[in-house]
Amino acid sequence: MSVAAFIASQKTEHDVPHVLTCRVLGVSQAWFYKWRDRAPTARRQRQDRLDEAIAARFTASAGTYGSPRIARDLHQDGWRVSVNTVAARMAELGLVARERRKHRGLTRAGKRAAAPDLVRRQFTAIAPDVLWCGDVTEIPTGEGKLYLATVEDLFSRRMLGYAMSTHHDAALTIAALQMAAVTRGGTIEGVIFHSDRGSEYTAARFQAACRHWGVVQSMGRVGCALDNAAAESFNSTLKVEFVRRHRFATRDQARMKIAIWIADFYNPRRRHSAADGLPPIEYEQRIMAARATATAGAHEAIAA
Repeated sequence: MSVAAFIASQKTEHDVPHVLTCRVLGVSQAWFYKWRDRAPTARRQRQDRLDEAIAARFTASAGTYGSPRIARDLHQDGWRVSVNTVAARMAELGLVARERRKHRGLTRAGKRAAAPDLVRRQFTAIAPDVLWCGDVTEIPTGEGKLYLATVEDLFSRRMLGYAMSTHHDAALTIAALQMAAVTRGGTIEGVIFHSDRGSEYTAARFQAACRHWGVVQSMGRVGCALDNAAAESFNSTLKVEFVRRHRFATRDQARMKIAIWIADFYNPRRRHSAADGLPPIEYEQRIMAARATATAGAHEAIAA
């Protein structure tokens, strides 16, 4: 800390302590007041603007974004700033993203034969509708538990389908699968759907729904959360970034707010590290547009 900054740090309603401190340190009072009343430097002004931008992005994410995601947001806005600088400013401002807590699963093994594991923890896909995953998680409300079933495309991490109910059964997971199919226009034959071996997914009704849509089932091992880590990761994100920040008085309130969070934030706005730091929908649009352009260019080259 500089001498002038030390003097200024002696907070008071009057300037008497400042005068005394200047005398003790042998510093000119006129010099100190000139330092104190000087205009902010260009560097200081930029830092203040950066702090405001970081705080705004942190608030917009409901306090869930760390320095990497906030840095990406700032880069998109035209800022030239490193992740390390953003991390340092967040620490200075006391902005700390919510920590994750250990997830407790709901899986209860079904009685019917399980499908083989076609994924083997390779949670990536080269295109949309190649590999999906899903899970069921529990949402607390003032009226009791609400269960959420999800279907996520592992190409972009887009949440294609979801359903909520007071029971975690085959009807719930079928509803989520049907929503995903409709989201993709009904043409999903050949897509692999990966899940755990819970009774909701081994049930005859769910297996029949998969056959109807042409979906190929894949399942991890019983009691091994890492075998369905991508779906577990979404559950953790939902709990940490949204559910634990709200109190739902009723199940209907939880249904509405979670649906809005997925439709208005998670899919179109939340940056995902597995999607090159882009929101899922934007990632799909960019990649598919780039591929379409490349294909058109190749066809033109062949025709020429």
